Amino acid sequence: MKTMSCKQLGGACDLEFHANTFDEMSDISKKHGMEMHQKQDAAHLKAMQEMGELMKSPEDMQKWFESKKQEFDSLPDS
Repeated sequence: MKTMSCKQLGGACDLEFHANTFDEMSDISKKHGMEMHQKQDAAHLKAMQEMGELMKSPEDMQKWFESKKQEFDSLPDS
């Protein structure tokens, strides 16, 4: 199992997520993002806006995604 924070995944807080695969990590992060969106958390909304800008370029989004997957893969098991 590996640990990454919301900030490490493009978010706005230090909440830690724990997962065995990067796909699981991504799903947990997305769920947290949806919860923060529902709460209208300003810091998370800003981070989501920035991510939305990144998503406008599929190439840039793919590079970002691959870099986060590599970061996850390089982490020690917790």
